[in-house]
Amino acid sequence: MASGFFAVFDDIAVLLDDVAAMSKIATKKTAGILGDDLAVNAQKASGFASTRELPVLWAISKGSFINKLIILPIVFLLSAFAPWMIVPILLIGGVYLAYEGAEKIYEYFVPHKKHRGDRPPPNASKEEILEHEKVKIKSAIVTDFILSIEIIIIALGTVMEQSLIIQILVVSLIAFLATVGVYGLVALIVRMDDFGYKIMQIDNGKNRLTKKIGQFLVNALPWVIKSLTIIGTLAMLLVAGGIYAHNIHQIGDFFSFLPSMLGEFIIGLIVGVLALLGMMAYKRLKPIHP
Repeated sequence: MASGFFAVFDDIAVLLDDVAAMSKIATKKTAGILGDDLAVNAQKASGFASTRELPVLWAISKGSFINKLIILPIVFLLSAFAPWMIVPILLIGGVYLAYEGAEKIYEYFVPHKKHRGDRPPPNASKEEILEHEKVKIKSAIVTDFILSIEIIIIALGTVMEQSLIIQILVVSLIAFLATVGVYGLVALIVRMDDFGYKIMQIDNGKNRLTKKIGQFLVNALPWVIKSLTIIGTLAMLLVAGGIYAHNIHQIGDFFSFLPSMLGEFIIGLIVGVLALLGMMAYKRLKPIHP
């Protein structure tokens, strides 16, 4: 009886060791897109009043967890019974990411009247502010959904040769770490200025170095957010381009003479521009056919 009990523990130890080893490999494979995920979500979570940053970020984080709970079982089922569906789903998600990236570039150079901007008007009512938050939260959760699919499928690809239990444990662990890690870092970034103010208040002018650190954190936040806005836009185009380059070999081969990152950016930009033109044409034709 005792020997059987210890044999079970030995099997569990071996399983956990395999999960740890495969998780390390999967983390390395997904590191690039996790960085893109961080940049995109930091961009999406910015632009709110200081008192609303954490509640909004918590709402996005909950949406991200729900996304993972939806995606994980579907991906496992598709991988087992309909693996041919995974690539088309990725390509559709790539169109959405490319469209968002291209739209931001278009709105930067050609701002239009109906664009609401990243912040509500200064004289906006409470209802308008909450509505603005809902729009941004929804957009962030949809973008997170697409990026989550990419992360989960890449992680799954590293353990396809393993047993089903290892696949489930490794991919679920990566999905959990992606949400906690990414949104934890986003929370630190968006609250950086408040942390700087706290440092200056605690110091109360006694230590010049502490005051400089606090002032640096306060002054750096707008630049960090602006940088992440640019990085997030580029990241969406790079992820979209990477999806097409890696899953449609003719496209990847056509741009193979370029450095991979540049080629993926150009592919993402082309897909995004085509999607943007299609959406603009749809919006113009829509009133004609109510």
